[in-house]
Amino acid sequence: MAFAAFGSGSAAEHKTPTKSSRIVLALLLPGMVYLGLFFFTPLISLVITSLEVPAASGGIGEYEYGFAWENYITAFTTYLPQILRSFLYATIATIFALLISYPLAYFIGVKLRTRPLIQRLMLVLVIAPFFISFLLRTIAWKQIFSDGGAIMQTVYALGLMDPSEHFLGTDAAVIFGLTYNFIPFMTLPLFTTLERFDVRLLEAGSDLYASPAKVFRKVTLPLSMPGIISGTLLVFIPIAGDYVNAGQSFLGSSKTSMIGTIVDSEFLQTQDYPIASSLSVMLMAVIVALVGMYVRSAGTEDLL
Repeated sequence: MAFAAFGSGSAAEHKTPTKSSRIVLALLLPGMVYLGLFFFTPLISLVITSLEVPAASGGIGEYEYGFAWENYITAFTTYLPQILRSFLYATIATIFALLISYPLAYFIGVKLRTRPLIQRLMLVLVIAPFFISFLLRTIAWKQIFSDGGAIMQTVYALGLMDPSEHFLGTDAAVIFGLTYNFIPFMTLPLFTTLERFDVRLLEAGSDLYASPAKVFRKVTLPLSMPGIISGTLLVFIPIAGDYVNAGQSFLGSSKTSMIGTIVDSEFLQTQDYPIASSLSVMLMAVIVALVGMYVRSAGTEDLL
């Protein structure tokens, strides 16, 4: 009897993990199918397109597979300035977004913790730009910074710029637009981290006669690193591939074009699909490499 009971218990224990595994696989199946259809399939198609050569018919926009890895070399050498400019803009805009968002997130998440109504109102104000189209917000800034606008007229009147100079179409205009449009992506992860911050740690640091600057450097900043890392990734990655702000129809000019601008032009105007696909694949590869190095250097490998 005892052996029978023992044997039946062992059989039940062996069946349970198998049943649980099947349930887990069943739950994961929709997500795996979704990723396969809408991520891996387009990615494979993009890589194949990047290796194509012009079709024998010679028609515009007609290509066939030819394993032309030279497309990557051509794209890299031709558009190296745009590649470097994209990552330079992304780095500068991410730093500005962090400098603006950190005090804002700290104020909302820590200082307003005892005033939940005002805290929620401030969060709504941070999220409010999401309710307006990305394009409309950028066009609005284009109108604001136009030469006939009140801001530029004031700048000209104060002698800060010569009337023959323009703000639109400059590096500063593009970086401003990138920073503004992606500030919420930096603020929200920081707020989520700082909102759970134990303020008693700040009081302990003060009781130990540490200066406010030292308390921030030794306590606040290290504990808020997960939010900084998450916000940096959420801002840097989309900025590097942005094609709106740097476009000539918005805040940029031909001298401020980024990778996204070139990809958009090559796909929709020139119809050079292999070069556009090559640039897209290189952009993804570089971003993955940079993000991997950044996360590992920050000591948070679990984010990968």
